[in-house]
Amino acid sequence: MKKNLFEMGASWNDSWSSDNKTKEENAAKETKTPDKHRLHFAREKRNGKIVTIVKPFFLDDSSAEALLKTLKKSLATGGTIKENSLEFQGEVSEKLKIELNKLGFNLKK
Repeated sequence: MKKNLFEMGASWNDSWSSDNKTKEENAAKETKTPDKHRLHFAREKRNGKIVTIVKPFFLDDSSAEALLKTLKKSLATGGTIKENSLEFQGEVSEKLKIELNKLGFNLKK
């Protein structure tokens, strides 16, 4: 007979854990040189305003932040990093393509 009358079957000894927030964020991120990137442009409308999205970037965090800072300065616009993409305020895709080509990134045709 079981110790607890309300025990259903699974026990904590069966490799269950009570913490459901354990993620493997320490997974190694793949990094590529700028000439190995094949970037895709997307445009979304959020709250009535246009956002230009460029992805996927395979860079480490510090180089992605440096790239974002350089691009924001040259485009004179705001932007952010989300996962493996860069988001810029406004319709800046043509200027952004020119700046990324100057930096050596390849774009999808």
